[in-house]
Amino acid sequence: MSLAEIDRRLARDCWYEHSVVREPARPPLKGRVDCDVAVVGGGIAGLSAALELRRHGLGVRLLEAGRFGGGASGRNGGQALHGLACDLSVIERQVGHEDARRVFAMTLEALDLMRTRIVRHRIDCDWRDGCLAVATSARKAQTLWRAADDLASRYGHAQQRISRADLSHWLDSPRYHGAVHDPVCGHLHPLKYTLGLARAAEDAGAVLHEDCAVTRLQQGSAVTLQTAAGQVRARHVLLAGNVHLGSLAPSIASRVMPVGTYIATTERLGPVLARSLIPNGTAVSDTDVVLDYFRLSADDRLLFGGRVSYSTRTPARLSQLMRRRIAQVFPQLAGVRVEHCWGGFVDITMNRAPDFGRLPAPSGALGTRSAVYYLQGFSGHGIALAGMAGRLVAEAISGDAGRFDVFSRLRHRPFPGGRWLRTPALVLGMGWYRLKDLLG
Repeated sequence: MSLAEIDRRLARDCWYEHSVVREPARPPLKGRVDCDVAVVGGGIAGLSAALELRRHGLGVRLLEAGRFGGGASGRNGGQALHGLACDLSVIERQVGHEDARRVFAMTLEALDLMRTRIVRHRIDCDWRDGCLAVATSARKAQTLWRAADDLASRYGHAQQRISRADLSHWLDSPRYHGAVHDPVCGHLHPLKYTLGLARAAEDAGAVLHEDCAVTRLQQGSAVTLQTAAGQVRARHVLLAGNVHLGSLAPSIASRVMPVGTYIATTERLGPVLARSLIPNGTAVSDTDVVLDYFRLSADDRLLFGGRVSYSTRTPARLSQLMRRRIAQVFPQLAGVRVEHCWGGFVDITMNRAPDFGRLPAPSGALGTRSAVYYLQGFSGHGIALAGMAGRLVAEAISGDAGRFDVFSRLRHRPFPGGRWLRTPALVLGMGWYRLKDLLG
């Protein structure tokens, strides 16, 4: 079964889809058209780029193979966080401390950008402030607090340290030994937000297409994209298709791996029980390598993510597994029904740093002014950053590539093992990290 087919099956029981009423699909492209920039992918990164490119006065066509937000952008845990999936030391080692500070500042700007867009474009997406990082052992709590102190001293961003004795005021769970709280972060309904971005981009003048898979990309003096019933010729192209780009960009495909992530929602708990679990309604995630993350929905459900698959195989009896993990965190929910359970694929890189850049120009195309940009490798940390990435690539296409190129300087290696062995190698490697988590 192909990755796309697995992904469609995983999406069937997505609570986010059940909780919205979608507009009719935008029609697929037909015939031949020209534009300044063609965007491939209708998630947060692609739609954000389309919106920003229109602000720069450029003509935009966006091509989405399925429906907007149908991939990771509309199916994730809904936590909007600063920083990256990797530690900032990974960035420092490659570009130095000052540029690492610039990267971190851009991740804070990403959160401001989300809030601004929600207000400016009247996107009703259940936004709530605050996130809580929690530790599953006393040793991990000490590590968490040291990391918070380092972020404050070296990057100028303070967080609130919470002891185990005080944690009960924030979270009614016996599992955790300490936490840090950050009011700058937050959580939201990611599909509502993504669909709101689509409306905003369209209102700004971008032309959007759904059910419109790109089957071929050809670089030259311009870039040509072929679909089943049409063709786009553009000065520039942005690839923002996560792990679903297929063979469009083989030179960068080996630098990301699809990782399955899974989320469950309980039945509606009612306001009293829901507020007793997380009194201030903040989003929560632990610091384990194979982590749990959870939050309350606007209608008083617990949304809980806590399983991953590095082999693209969905875990057996997923709903039962998620129920057990929920009860480990909240024993008082042991008898509560899991009403929805779904998954999807995120694109991870070897070092968990985002991979932004340009495809190399084809042989014999020296001097061409066209370029193919790409945004990939958000590694499960992309709700806020993907929106900022759209802004950065729009800046670069419009002539100011300074901030984009801080990211494009990051080096990324392909996953070892080639096409057939890289997945088994990753499964073995993550098995070791799971063991380390269990041993504390």
